[in-house]
Amino acid sequence: MLKDITIGQYIPGSSLIHQLDPRTKILAVIIYMTALFVINNIIGYYFILLFSLNIILLSRVPIRYYLKGLKPLLIIIVLTVALHIFMTPGTVIAEFGPLEITKEGVRQGVFMGTRLILLVTVTSVLTLTTTPIALTDGIERLLNPFKRIGVPAHELAMMMTIALRFIPTLIEETDKIMKAQMARGADFESGNIMQRAKALIPLLVPLFLGAFRRADELAMAMEARCYRGGENRTRMKQLKYTSLDAGTMFVTVIFLAFSIFTRFIS
Repeated sequence: MLKDITIGQYIPGSSLIHQLDPRTKILAVIIYMTALFVINNIIGYYFILLFSLNIILLSRVPIRYYLKGLKPLLIIIVLTVALHIFMTPGTVIAEFGPLEITKEGVRQGVFMGTRLILLVTVTSVLTLTTTPIALTDGIERLLNPFKRIGVPAHELAMMMTIALRFIPTLIEETDKIMKAQMARGADFESGNIMQRAKALIPLLVPLFLGAFRRADELAMAMEARCYRGGENRTRMKQLKYTSLDAGTMFVTVIFLAFSIFTRFIS
């Protein structure tokens, strides 16, 4: 299960999505998320499904990476759909004792499940097609206007990217520690909730110690290289806004406008 988490991973490639400026991709994801929560009918969901499929195909990232990213959230998705199916009042189409399945509940459950799947899948495109360094530069550039009100743009961007970058590393380390503890007789699956929580202590202690050690080593390495983030810092690769980025933003804005329009279509 831990190896199925794809957050923070980068898949090298030369697709159109890989070539986009990181600022364009970040803004496009924000607009996409807005559009995803705007739509509220079957026409809008058909439209956004088609749009999302095109994005996934353009990224040229193997489909298995997107499917792996959905596995850890499968329980949440199923639970969300079930709660809407049984808890939404409306026209009853089936009964199971005290539980009732309504037509409106099925519709809302399918919509919410689809929304969660699309949200995770398409937002994964950002990290799967963008290197951590490019992501840092993009976030910092977008936050630069807020420096006037005292927002530490560079520091925030660096912290966010480091946290995102080390998610796969911590997952891998957690898997190793868990296997080592299981080889010593630890049981993480049987027992009630309290027993399982107590069984996690031998896992969490070395994990936190390793995380603190890794953070200290990273800080020492950055200091040894005379890292001084923020003002007057130059970059080896400058971000360039091209016609491809302009076209992408135009298409994304049109997508948002059409998504808003679909709300008024019955």
